[in-house]
Amino acid sequence: MASTRRQTTLSNIGEFQLIRSVAKSETRPCSEIILGIGDDGAILQIPPKRHLVASTDLLIEHIHFNTRSATFFEIGYKAAVANFSDMAAMGAKPTALLVSVAFPAGRTFQDWQELYRGLSAPCKSHNVRIVGGDTSSSHSDSFLSITVLGTVEQGCALHRSGALKGHVLYVSGTLGDSSAGLDFLSNRKRNARARASLTHSQRYLVQRHFHPSPRITLGACLGSRHWASAAIDISDGLSNDLGHLCKQSRVGAIIFSENLPLSPSLKQYAVRKKTDPLRWALHGGEDYELLFTVPPQYTKKVEHIAQRVSVPITKIGLITSSRSGIRLQNSEGTVMPLPSGGYDHFYL
Repeated sequence: MASTRRQTTLSNIGEFQLIRSVAKSETRPCSEIILGIGDDGAILQIPPKRHLVASTDLLIEHIHFNTRSATFFEIGYKAAVANFSDMAAMGAKPTALLVSVAFPAGRTFQDWQELYRGLSAPCKSHNVRIVGGDTSSSHSDSFLSITVLGTVEQGCALHRSGALKGHVLYVSGTLGDSSAGLDFLSNRKRNARARASLTHSQRYLVQRHFHPSPRITLGACLGSRHWASAAIDISDGLSNDLGHLCKQSRVGAIIFSENLPLSPSLKQYAVRKKTDPLRWALHGGEDYELLFTVPPQYTKKVEHIAQRVSVPITKIGLITSSRSGIRLQNSEGTVMPLPSGGYDHFYL
């Protein structure tokens, strides 16, 4: 009977049953959430001496995700983590998620459950509750809108606007894995469930694409200790997001290509594709790593705290004057302008 219900289309389930199915799974206690799903609005308690931080994302089928290459669990998981990464870039702790979904009526109850199971998995890992949202039907494609609410200690929020000439540029984790994983999936004409034959490198890149790691603890440490002067998460590609940070801070930057952290899996995949892995590292998006700047006197402390929280970080460049623009120095010492080549929603 349960299996039959899971295959039932949403048009036969009804909106309120869908809402009840989400509410049943969101019963975990949380001192900051006074009222969650079930009323006209959620009620949250903002802890003393902390500020509220809010961010939102809109995801559209065939633009941000494709059900031919991703399961609904993977779509939900990544959507939640992308919003947590925004909190990390602000030095904030995520607390609550508001989720609005528009599905074609022909989608099944199982699709709905898998989406919310994916959303819930990282929420449980980071003690975040889904506290509300909205549901609707759509004529063809699926739409997913997420708003994340979090808090940050007063005076400790990270911004994009504090970088100064001479500050050191760091990045967490490795770069380019997600876009290489997407490249692999885009050129593989198979269903998302047919992944048994993948090599270790391919599986790693696909995993990094669908299951990124939000650097919440690192962001909170950088903000609370006032060691980072500016920060942003890498969602649209290093070249694009560095451009955003530099514009807000009114500075330039130089990136050393030989310092960019590349995973062994990315290098192996690039060899098989006969392409330069730097293309993905510089211009690939959705890594959800932190890009941040640090005054020279704090670099040792930052490296120590990153080691303590088990997040690898790498010096990749320096902040320069705005007159210099954003430049790339290759392994031979040649310096050239770094073009912006990441994702732009309105660039066709």
